[in-house]
Amino acid sequence: MARKFMAAAVLLAVGAAQAADLEISVTNLTGNTYFTPLIIAAHPAGSHLFQPGVAAGTAVQAMAEGGDISGLEGVVAGAGGQALSNPAGGLLAPAGSFAVVPLSTTAGNTRLSLAAMLLPTNDGFVGLDSWTIPTTPGTYTVYLNAYDAGTEANTELMNPGAGGTPGVAGIPADPGGKAGTGGSGVVPASPNDHEPNVVHIHPGILGDTNPAGGASDLDSTRHRWLNPVAKLVVTVK
Repeated sequence: MARKFMAAAVLLAVGAAQAADLEISVTNLTGNTYFTPLIIAAHPAGSHLFQPGVAAGTAVQAMAEGGDISGLEGVVAGAGGQALSNPAGGLLAPAGSFAVVPLSTTAGNTRLSLAAMLLPTNDGFVGLDSWTIPTTPGTYTVYLNAYDAGTEANTELMNPGAGGTPGVAGIPADPGGKAGTGGSGVVPASPNDHEPNVVHIHPGILGDTNPAGGASDLDSTRHRWLNPVAKLVVTVK
């Protein structure tokens, strides 16, 4: 009996050691690109919000093409993880950041992931895939790249009706109001054969300087960006 109690005590101690009290903030490092509502998740090592080099599922597609994180919330819940949804309280503007938010993880949720659509893009998103949460107290800074979901061709054409239904081509919005109209398309909308059909590093925006024509509806002098696009700061208590 004593051995059983000792074994139980050891398991509880291990579980407690895996839990962590975190403070999290994110800064948008771009000049004219907005982040849709973020999802930040603590989860087990074997689960993912997305994986580079792997085809995007429906939840990733909905997030990357329209900013809908409800499917990813379901993925996190199904894995036994914990999600912070929309900590910025809406769009995260260029050069903006949100106030530090707390996250107390439970045992086993040792990895941290993050995702949010980039506007204006066809299917670009800022992402962090399964980052190991440090066990040593301190402040940790991670710079985040933009990914392309590989689910939609990067036409760079505005289409206000695109965001509500995954698979409908086009950029749903430019919150900064700097996009043009009348573009012919950087690439054809179909088939999407100018890029790999898996999650990959986003090639960035080409744009042009013709607000009423040209190939793109995006402005190359305003909308172009390079990686990294965000800074994540995690404080482990």
